Amino acid sequence: MLRDGARIRSPLLRLTRLDRDLARRATAEAVGTALLVAIVVGSGIYAQRLSPGDIGLQLLENSIATGAGLIALILAFGSVSGAHLNPVVSLADRLLGGITNRALGAYVVAQVVGACAGAVVANLMFDLDPVTWSTHRRSSGGMWLGEVVATFGLLIVILGVVRSGRSASAPFAVGGYIAAAYWFTSSTSFANPAVTVGRMLSDTFAGIEPSSAPAFVVAQVGGGILAVLLARFLYPDLPADRLVVPHDRSAAA
Repeated sequence: MLRDGARIRSPLLRLTRLDRDLARRATAEAVGTALLVAIVVGSGIYAQRLSPGDIGLQLLENSIATGAGLIALILAFGSVSGAHLNPVVSLADRLLGGITNRALGAYVVAQVVGACAGAVVANLMFDLDPVTWSTHRRSSGGMWLGEVVATFGLLIVILGVVRSGRSASAPFAVGGYIAAAYWFTSSTSFANPAVTVGRMLSDTFAGIEPSSAPAFVVAQVGGGILAVLLARFLYPDLPADRLVVPHDRSAAA
């Protein structure tokens, strides 16, 4: 009887451990994405106040803060969840077999909720209303193409670094790429559906009008899928590894 009871309890204990582990990872994704959006929106607000009327300087300040902050966040949360901080990165990880459908759902929900919380916190830090829907219209074929290119490049950088075995360099590669993409893409490189949703909640330099967001998200997902397809061709032996940086794989079981 004890052996039968132990056999019953064993799968339950494993399931409980997996649930706890996934909750821990999802929490890391939520907090990390919240801080990322707080950095993007907060530095955008401050840039407007520090450099009124100089959009080029505002963009420089915003891009430096975002790139540097992203490096720090990946280093901080990478060992827990991989520091995806981006639904497209999580989708790529799923397509490559790194995480389960359940984990993908948990990650995406956590990222979107975290992004919204980060925008609210950034607004409050600068004495603005918690939520002010953005009126910053970003809608044109060139901008949509910019989002495809920005997200495609981001995923290729991540997958290329993973394939090369230099995952320790991933935080710096990703942060550097995003800072550069602010400047060479027409959309200023959102490259992240969760961040796009969060930026709808702030009518500031970094915001995006809600009606402009769906096309951005479609472009981002399309760019991410194109990057995965190219990576499978360029790197036939690409490991089904966890992105962005190596971490405990128990949640994939």
